[in-house]
Amino acid sequence: MQFKGTIHIRLKPGHSDPEGETAAQSLRDLRYAVQEVHVVKSYEVIFTAQSTTQAYQHIEEMCKRLLTNPIKDDYAFVIEEKDE
Repeated sequence: MQFKGTIHIRLKPGHSDPEGETAAQSLRDLRYAVQEVHVVKSYEVIFTAQSTTQAYQHIEEMCKRLLTNPIKDDYAFVIEEKDE
């Protein structure tokens, strides 16, 4: 079965996000009432797995082994079955 996993990665609270801080300040300079901006990186992964359970396991492994740094990153993902 083919799946599409969408993974969103952001910095954990307490870690500096200079790009988000700069964007927030620029939006304030444009007179928007912005309190915070956080930069979030997204990946879309198309892959094959034998079941939905296995697909969740694969995405979790991808995040832990390569796509995130567990010290500084939080992540969330959504998986959907893809029409072949």
